[in-house]
Amino acid sequence: MSARIHNIGIDCHDTYALAGFWAQVFECPRQPDDFPGDPEAMLLPPGGPEVLFLAVPEGKTVKNRLHLDLEPTDRTRDEEVERLLGIGARHVADHIGPTGAGWVVLADPEGNEFCVLRSAAEKAAVRQAAEGSVTDG
Repeated sequence: MSARIHNIGIDCHDTYALAGFWAQVFECPRQPDDFPGDPEAMLLPPGGPEVLFLAVPEGKTVKNRLHLDLEPTDRTRDEEVERLLGIGARHVADHIGPTGAGWVVLADPEGNEFCVLRSAAEKAAVRQAAEGSVTDG
């Protein structure tokens, strides 16, 4: 028998505020029993494991050893990056190549990095274009 991910834990100072940011990212509500000052907060994003926010006394000091890669479901990577910047994310780095492949690194309000990839529709369009150029000779 194998293991499955039950939840993803994110250490932070303000569980309620950071859960609020990520609730907007995932477009899902905070749990009704989470309140400001709670030592834990939980989100249940559609299609994914629970995301648990845990209050810790120390701040983030170095690059994350584990991070989330987000793939937009109903918009392009660039549209998603703009949306996330609008709700409080910070731009960290661009890793987009000349062909448009790659990702953008953002950070949440407490500095935790995450990446935004191209959507499945964008990847499919690139594959179709490549296949078309091969058959068109």
